Amino acid sequence: MSTASPIAPAASPAAPSPWQGFVAYLTPLRLALALGLAGLAAVMLGPIFIIPFPVLLGRTMFVGLWALLAFAAAGQWPRRLPRWWARWLFQVLVVALAVPVATLLVYLVAVGGDFASLIRSEGRVMGFLWIAGSGLLVGPLLAMGALYRQRDAEARNQALSFELERSELERRALDARLRLLQAQVEPHFLFNTLANVRALVEAGSPQAAPVLRSLIAYLRAAMPRLQDETACLADELGLVKAYLELMHLRMPDRLVYEIAVPPELLRLRFPPMALLTLVENAVRHGIDPSEEGGRIELGGLLEDGQVRLWVSDTGVGLVQQMGSGTGLRNLRERLQVVYGEGAALDLQENQPHGLRAEIRFTP
Repeated sequence: MSTASPIAPAASPAAPSPWQGFVAYLTPLRLALALGLAGLAAVMLGPIFIIPFPVLLGRTMFVGLWALLAFAAAGQWPRRLPRWWARWLFQVLVVALAVPVATLLVYLVAVGGDFASLIRSEGRVMGFLWIAGSGLLVGPLLAMGALYRQRDAEARNQALSFELERSELERRALDARLRLLQAQVEPHFLFNTLANVRALVEAGSPQAAPVLRSLIAYLRAAMPRLQDETACLADELGLVKAYLELMHLRMPDRLVYEIAVPPELLRLRFPPMALLTLVENAVRHGIDPSEEGGRIELGGLLEDGQVRLWVSDTGVGLVQQMGSGTGLRNLRERLQVVYGEGAALDLQENQPHGLRAEIRFTP
């Protein structure tokens, strides 16, 4: 008998390295946004600068890219900050410091590294103040906006991660429940079949030996399929046919059967021993108690997107408490675990006598 496997905790993905996080942050969209805002700043500052616009544009773009790199780096290094210092505040302060530093580098390059020449030029000092001031006004605000979007994205990713983890745990719980239900089916089937063989032996029937050999061959072929999670309806019909042949050997003049299921349904996923439970009930509670025996018909069809499979017999019909037995209750639960709440098993009386059991589900 199989047992339910324990539910192992889901493995957490490995955290990226600081360098990987830094590179991942510099997406083409963010680079384009930084260059676009720097270009807009150049257009706005253009009327008050006497230098050519391409030169001004190059300087503002350099400052914008430098601020973006500083913002991304401050998000990764250092890995740990003091408890009293929030990461977002650290990033905003780094951007505020990076803007004047980048602007100073731009102007030092323009004067060949001569700092004294730079501070003696009133025009360059004013240019430095305009670019650095504009960057200090806009840069921290943009950094805070980016942080807000980043936190919002992280919150949504975390919510999605929790939802995926919850779905996975639910799937594992359903799988464990299905295995437990299936483990209850196997002994139920085996005990009933062995009871039939014992009755045949005790009655001294000459069919006892052939039936026992057929039973052994049937179980040898059937047992490996009982735990097959990929079993399809064709597999199930193979088991049912073998079982009915076995029962026909036992009572050749009292049992007639027919299996007619459309080929398009044969590859559908189907829980092992679901139809076999119904056929077994038809033999045990319908045909066996009847002096005349009877006929068992197994059929199916696809109608309006819903699959209908039925087992109909002409035996003694519905007996009291049959619909609430362990096998049928177990089968209803298994169908709902595999196909959802819409799956159903109905029992109806056949006219003039007999029982029709029908399974309905949406594949």
